[in-house]
Amino acid sequence: MRRLMPQIITTVVGVLLVLTALMARPEDAPTGGRLAFFDFIDRNFSVWFNILAVFAFILGGASLMKSHLIKIVGRRSDWPYSVVTLVSFLVVLVVGLAKLGGPPGLTGDVTHPEAWLQTVFNGLYDPLMASLYSLLAFFVASAAYRAFRMRSLEASILLGSAFVVLLGRTPLGTWLSNLLPPSLAFLRIDAISMWIIRVPNVAGQRAVLMGIAVGVVALTWSVLTGRSRSRGGQA
Repeated sequence: MRRLMPQIITTVVGVLLVLTALMARPEDAPTGGRLAFFDFIDRNFSVWFNILAVFAFILGGASLMKSHLIKIVGRRSDWPYSVVTLVSFLVVLVVGLAKLGGPPGLTGDVTHPEAWLQTVFNGLYDPLMASLYSLLAFFVASAAYRAFRMRSLEASILLGSAFVVLLGRTPLGTWLSNLLPPSLAFLRIDAISMWIIRVPNVAGQRAVLMGIAVGVVALTWSVLTGRSRSRGGQA
């Protein structure tokens, strides 16, 4: 029963949400009957999900504090980073809940320009994210060097396409393209680069998105029918 009831609730709620999304509910439709029932689901389920999300955030914060406190008390490897994480978490939590600097009270706006939370984000979080993305550029370059080695035909095509796209987005590529006569404008590096971005790249993205959609449908079906073997339900 401990495993059957969560599965029943998941299946019923999932089926109702799918039917609600498929049911046409015009704004001027008469209330009552089937449309009123699905309209009730559409309006109230989102509120209930937000309430559940609040408890999920609370449990996530408690789990974060527990794991890092265990690491600090046990003096495990990299425990000073856990101290920084906990201090940052508690400071931002207090600043956000107390609405320091901005309009006070539970109805205060944490996005107010004078709110301390905005100062924390603009002064600390944004520079840290910029630094992280700047470091990612070097990791991407290193990964591209390893991935674009011409060990096969597919790798050679990938290397050539990447080289043309990169060259076409630089002033050097535009300067080299200007050396061609107008009759050979279709061979300009910037034109070939844009064609690769707009045609093969878009086609590949659509294929990936279609594959993801099919995978989501299959995963949803397995969850709704109870065939998904997660930690909570085992064969």
